[in-house]
Amino acid sequence: MNPFQISSEAIAGEINTFQRKLSEGMAHLISMDELPSGVTPHDVVFERGKLRLLHYKGDPTVERNPTPLIIVYALVNRPYMTDLQENRSTVQGLLDAGQDVYLVDWGYPDRTDRFTTLDDYLNRSLHSCVKAVCRQHAIDQVNLLGICQGGVFSLCYSAMHPEKVKNLITMVTPVDFHTEGNMLSHWAKPIDVDQLVDTLGNIPGELMNWMFLNLKPYRLMGQKYLGLVDRMDDEKALNSFMHMEKWIFDSPDQAGETFRQFLKDFVQQNKLIKGEVEIGRHTIDLSNVTMPVLNIYAEQDHLVPPSASKVLSEHVGTNDYSEVSFNGGHIGVYVSGKARKIVPPAIGVWLDERY
Repeated sequence: MNPFQISSEAIAGEINTFQRKLSEGMAHLISMDELPSGVTPHDVVFERGKLRLLHYKGDPTVERNPTPLIIVYALVNRPYMTDLQENRSTVQGLLDAGQDVYLVDWGYPDRTDRFTTLDDYLNRSLHSCVKAVCRQHAIDQVNLLGICQGGVFSLCYSAMHPEKVKNLITMVTPVDFHTEGNMLSHWAKPIDVDQLVDTLGNIPGELMNWMFLNLKPYRLMGQKYLGLVDRMDDEKALNSFMHMEKWIFDSPDQAGETFRQFLKDFVQQNKLIKGEVEIGRHTIDLSNVTMPVLNIYAEQDHLVPPSASKVLSEHVGTNDYSEVSFNGGHIGVYVSGKARKIVPPAIGVWLDERY
């Protein structure tokens, strides 16, 4: 018998299995409730324009670190990725680790935000959040956790206002944007940013999403949907897949002037490690980051290679610098079940040792 010859019975069996999984998957999709944008209970404790500051409700019997932790996410996607599902929530993991957790929700920019700058985002909006938390707790400093672009923002904020930050955690945060193998910076270097922003104003979220997906088009736009068929009869797996899909395509527009400066100064010209970024009246000097720093990077990160993040140790001014390496990718470091068991507890221990 030809080993490459497939019997009609085998083909029919494959077709029947496919149809069964597809039918069960469609039934699961039809019965699925509307997916939430975050799952952990919270209060909105401060608002400024479109920005909201969320304060999460943890178990009242758990003793909390007296210094609150503010999570600063990127502008590019929605911050509820940190609280995606009950079993995959970085926020809940931090609460379980005894932290008092806040999160900055930047909102959805519209045409009125066309001229909103990094100075507005950091020295006005983020600074207002920090001061609001300090007032609430009658303290002078907070802990910051910055994720991806939010980590860059947290570094810049800490360099400008070191007196307001007790401890700084950066997660999958680019510092040197020109390391070898950095696909995002290679893609962005030839872009005429001025023409793009002058033409479009705000940068559409759909355009940004298309760009990120095309960094790995087969895996991110083809392979995952082919693989979905094999899991469509698994209601739990399908639910997790749909949570992720909702977040991926929930892409806010980018305020034009902020996009212009970030892409030109950070991504194209690599000014952060050169000490040449100017935000408002400040020139960003990472040696002003003198508080303890915990830098978390992902070993299989296709957006922020470990080398782009680990170089932070060479530029900050602190004598208390630590690193945590996670065996996973850029998103998995704060959304996977494996990360949930490792990363938040490590952050909790590190912070508790420094209060």
